[in-house]
Amino acid sequence: MAKKVSPLRQRMIDDMTMRNMSPNTQKIYVSAVARFSAFHGRSPDKLGPEDVRDYHLHLISRKLKPNTINPIMGALKFFYGTTLKRKHVADQIPYVRRADSLPAVLSREEVERLLKAVRNLKMRTAFITIYAAGLRVSELVALTAQDIDSARMVINVRHGKGDKDRHVMLSEQLLAILRDYWKRTRPSHWLFPGPNPLEPITTRSLQRACREAADAARLDKSVTVHTLRHSFATHLLERRVDIRVIQDLLGHRNIASTTRYTRVAVEAIRQIQSPLEHLNIKAPPAA
Repeated sequence: MAKKVSPLRQRMIDDMTMRNMSPNTQKIYVSAVARFSAFHGRSPDKLGPEDVRDYHLHLISRKLKPNTINPIMGALKFFYGTTLKRKHVADQIPYVRRADSLPAVLSREEVERLLKAVRNLKMRTAFITIYAAGLRVSELVALTAQDIDSARMVINVRHGKGDKDRHVMLSEQLLAILRDYWKRTRPSHWLFPGPNPLEPITTRSLQRACREAADAARLDKSVTVHTLRHSFATHLLERRVDIRVIQDLLGHRNIASTTRYTRVAVEAIRQIQSPLEHLNIKAPPAA
């Protein structure tokens, strides 16, 4: 028997649905508000700014990262600001400042080592696709065979982050790899199905396979599936592809999300000549 949804929760779900928020975001937001309510042992509409503050400090005390805390704060902002119409409360809910860390990036040689270390055909093809097209792992698992447009040599990414559709390039080499994979596996709907052919492969299984491949390739970096997307963007920058084009390929709304890759494009950095080279400075005489 399905669990009965409270009128307050249903109102929040309706508010999110009206704003075309993705099912995944809705699930995260509802869960975040439910945990906040359970922490205090009271209905969330009976809680105020000081209760949010206490919960925020509790999350920080658990050593949770900003990437974990901020979606929770976003959920509470939405709940108070939109569902309860208490904008004055929502305005008092701060986000945690994220550390300005550089994304983990693999060199071309390291990407090759990682991909060659994957023994499973499905997993290897999935990782190659992510690197070749710069896909998010959520976009990869949602691909169907119909999304591979060999006539126009593009991959159709449907309902990406922010529910945005976009096209990314389909390289000749990737097309050949995908055709070989399709002939050998014959997926019925999802390009990368899970154990149940009616369901796509899970992101968790992809992350696990990536970790195993990174260990086998003896990569000492914190390699995740998303590292392949970071490497895609960085390697394009190093080949002097226009950053606006890379922004569109990645599906970034803000160019600032893309420009961070300029800080890790090592090959491009190496090619920049220091202004010192234009000065006539000799090494100091030996003491």
